[in-house]
Amino acid sequence: MAALGERFRVAREARGLTLPEVSEQTRIRSVYLAAIEEEQWERIGAAVYVRGFIRTYGAFLKLDVEEALREYAASSSASPTHERNEAYEEEGDAPAPAAGKRSLTPWLWAAGAVAVLLVAYLTYSLTNSAPPSASVAVASPGVSASPGVSASPGVSASPGVSASPGASPSPGASPTASLSPGQGTLIVRLAGTSWLRVTVDGNVSMVGTFPAGTQRAFRGKDVTVRVGNAAAVTFNVDGKNVGPLGGAGVVVERTFTL
Repeated sequence: MAALGERFRVAREARGLTLPEVSEQTRIRSVYLAAIEEEQWERIGAAVYVRGFIRTYGAFLKLDVEEALREYAASSSASPTHERNEAYEEEGDAPAPAAGKRSLTPWLWAAGAVAVLLVAYLTYSLTNSAPPSASVAVASPGVSASPGVSASPGVSASPGVSASPGASPSPGASPTASLSPGQGTLIVRLAGTSWLRVTVDGNVSMVGTFPAGTQRAFRGKDVTVRVGNAAAVTFNVDGKNVGPLGGAGVVVERTFTL
């Protein structure tokens, strides 16, 4: 009886097929088909792969697959070492791949630790950089301060004005100016609580949420006022009273040229 590999080759040539043509139909690489025909099992690898290829290739050529597998098992090439490699491959615990997996473990732990530290740092940064939400009211002579609100250290006192922490009057603002109406003067008065931002010649002079009774005078070329509750804010421009710019809860922005 012809050798196992020889029978495969003869059966293939009898059909007039080349190795690439068989490879295309069986999805087995040509190099493995050639290894079967030459009985060079070590080129395929583990015995479990060899048997699988023999079964597929033999069925394609209509050979006796079981006989072919018995001949392979009895061949001198199917050594005990080859069979042990097969067992490792089937159980998924071959020494080399397992070592490769274990070598990745320290890197995975390191990457996880870096990720945790990064999240903690970002959380700390965002928490400590958030501005305080409470505004501070500063009492002036003759104007009553809101109950329970006191001036924060480092905030300059202005007549009857609330100031957000960190906001300081700009050169264009007139924190000590007389509140008497006059030419080139804008006076802001609050009849109710409202958020307010005043910009004088491009510099923010006043910003925050202020209570009823707050009033302040500004001098400059252009004064831009943005209010969050238009009905609560009135203006006096160059001695002329200007009523509210909108209704309750309406956000309005207006620029006055003095």
